[in-house]
Amino acid sequence: MHKAIFITVRTNSTRLPQKALLKIEGLTTIEHLIRRVKKSQLAEVIVLCTTTGKEDDILCKIAEQENIKWFRGSAPDKLERWRGAAEKFHIDFFVTADGDDLFCEPELIDLAFEQAEKKHPDFIKGDGVRGVDVPVGAFTYGIKVKALQKVCEIKDSDNTEMMWTYFEDTGLFECQKLENVPEEFKRPTIRMTLDYADDFRFFQTVIKTLGIDARLRDIIAYLDKHPEVVAINQYLQKEFRSNQKSKTTLILKESYGKFHTTK
Repeated sequence: MHKAIFITVRTNSTRLPQKALLKIEGLTTIEHLIRRVKKSQLAEVIVLCTTTGKEDDILCKIAEQENIKWFRGSAPDKLERWRGAAEKFHIDFFVTADGDDLFCEPELIDLAFEQAEKKHPDFIKGDGVRGVDVPVGAFTYGIKVKALQKVCEIKDSDNTEMMWTYFEDTGLFECQKLENVPEEFKRPTIRMTLDYADDFRFFQTVIKTLGIDARLRDIIAYLDKHPEVVAINQYLQKEFRSNQKSKTTLILKESYGKFHTTK
């Protein structure tokens, strides 16, 4: 099984403009993420998946400087972008690392790869709402490429930002929660994703205190002692979830029963 990490990122963000290029301790946020996921012991390739827009040329340059692969595809359709990257690099299974998630944890990524090898799921989830209650941003999804290809065949929309619904709500795929997660990682009240200015303040505070190489267990131990740091952006979680809910649509081709639902 050829395993990859797909870093999904573009510069055209609205709530926090060009957040992928904001700097903390001399590195852009996307460089922090790239260097973090490189610590995975089981990933065979890391691919930065961005768009064909000229504004994202800089992201491809960063990927080359960091000695990882890159792929350019559809801006709105993450699923097609991933499918193109998977086919180009001959990937069988990949773990997603959103460009927003600076503390995406290599230990959890490797747990997903191990689970994929042993149990052969189509889809592995780790999100706190319907997953295993890890901090938002610590782990997102693991996806079998054959399942991704099937989803791309049956969907009837290119608006796939909230793509999980095509795997979880169609009844066509074997979906599993991430297994063997250390108990100390199960902290859904901690927010580790970059959407707003106070999210950036949170990452600045933690990285400046612990350095760029801190493991998730070290970050959580620090946050347990400093609830005021958790509070910097914790209040944003309700708005974040509401925004996700409003964007969640499931639209299938007529041959599969076309419908739309909002979660």
